[in-house]
Amino acid sequence: MRQQHNNIFANLDWALISMYVLLVAFGWLNIYAASSTDSNREIFDFSTRYGKQLIFISLSAPLTILILFLNSKFYEQFASLLYLFSLILLAGVLLFGKKINGATSWYNFGGIGLQPSEFSKAFTALALAKLMSDRQYNLKLVKNQIKAFIVIFLPAFFIALQPDMGSVLIYFSFFFVLNREGLTLKYFIVGVTTIVLFLLTINFGTNIVLISTMLLITIVVGYVTYKNKQFLRFNWPFILITYIITLIFISAVGYTYTNILEQHQKDRFDILLGKVKDNRGIGYNTYQAELTIKSGGFAGKGFLQGDRTQGNFVPEQDTDYIFSTVGEEWGFLGSSFVIILFMLLLYRIIYLAENQTNKFARIYGYGLASIIFFHLIVNVGMVIGILPTVGIPLPFFSYGGSSLWGFTLLLFIFIRLDAHKKYDY
Repeated sequence: MRQQHNNIFANLDWALISMYVLLVAFGWLNIYAASSTDSNREIFDFSTRYGKQLIFISLSAPLTILILFLNSKFYEQFASLLYLFSLILLAGVLLFGKKINGATSWYNFGGIGLQPSEFSKAFTALALAKLMSDRQYNLKLVKNQIKAFIVIFLPAFFIALQPDMGSVLIYFSFFFVLNREGLTLKYFIVGVTTIVLFLLTINFGTNIVLISTMLLITIVVGYVTYKNKQFLRFNWPFILITYIITLIFISAVGYTYTNILEQHQKDRFDILLGKVKDNRGIGYNTYQAELTIKSGGFAGKGFLQGDRTQGNFVPEQDTDYIFSTVGEEWGFLGSSFVIILFMLLLYRIIYLAENQTNKFARIYGYGLASIIFFHLIVNVGMVIGILPTVGIPLPFFSYGGSSLWGFTLLLFIFIRLDAHKKYDY
C-alpha cells in the first residue's frame, strides 16, 4: 500500500492535468472579462461572478486531492451506490430544490446553489462502466442492452421532470460508449433517422412528410424485392411494423409540435430551421453572440477590449455563451486555440482509455470523452447559431461551481483510474 501511495503523483498523466489547468485558467480570464466592469476590476472581489469562480476553482483543489488519494478500486466497488445516491439527489431536488429560470434543478444551501445533474453524469458513467465490465455481460443480448439503457436514461428521466432538457440531451452521448463496446450501428442509424424525421415533420408538416416517407419505404421495399424475390415473403412482419411505427411517430411529432409544445419551444425550432427570424425575441441571445464573435475578427480586440462584451450585449455571457467572449477578445486564433485544446484533451483521454488494462477504466474513459465531446459540440454549436439554444455549459470554462466541480470529478476519477493501474489491478 505504501508503494502505491508513494507513486500516485509520479504516475499521474500530467498532460491531462496540464490541459485541465489551461482550460480552467483561460476560462476564468474570459469570465473575468465578461463579468467585470470599468468601475470594478478588483480581482479578489468575491461578491462578483469572477470572484466567486475563483472560490470554486480554489475548492476544486481539495476535491482533486480527495479523488486521487482514494484507491482506484473504490470507484468500481461503490459505483452502484454512488449512482443510487445521485438518483436520490435528482429525485430530492424536485421536492426540495429551488426553481431558477423555470427549472427546479438546484439545491440551495445558505445562498450556495448545487446542481445535482452536473454530478450525476460522473456517477452514471461509473455505473455504466460497472455494469458493462462484468465478465458475464454481453452487449449483443437484448436484455443487456435494456439494462444499459435503463442505467443511462433513469437519471435523464428525473432531469426531464425538472425540466432541464439540455442536460437530458447529454445522456445520449453514452451511445458512443455502447458503440465502442459492441453495440451495432443500427441503433445509431435509427437515432439519426428519428431526428431527421422529427425535423422534417416540424419544417414541412405531418401530411407531406408522412406521404413522402411511406412512398420512400415502399420504393425501397419494392426495389429490394425485385432484386431478391424472397425478401417480401420472409420480411413482411418487419415491413408492416416499420410502416406502423413510422405512421405513429410522424403523427405524434406533428401533434406534439402543434398542440403540446409551448410557443417559446416552437420558436426555437422555427429559428433553427430558418422558418422565422427573430433577432429581438427568442433568437436574441444567439444573434448577439454571433455578432460578438464576428466582431473579433482574426486576432481579436484584446483582453478587456471587447466593447460588445463590456457592453453586456450577450445575456448569460459568462455561462452558456462564454465562447462569444473568446471570439471577440481573442478572435479566430483564440477560438481555434480553445477548440484545439479540447480536441487534444479528448484525444488524450481516448488514447489512455484504449491502453487501460482494466475494462472498467476503459469504459469509464470513453464515457468521460463522450460527455465532454457532446458538451463542446452542443455549446459551441449553440453560440455560433447552428444548433438551438438548450443551455448547457462549456466544460471547465463556463461560470458555475456545480459545472466546474462536476467536470473536475469526471476527469480526475479517470486520471486516478489511469494512475498506477499496474498496482491496482
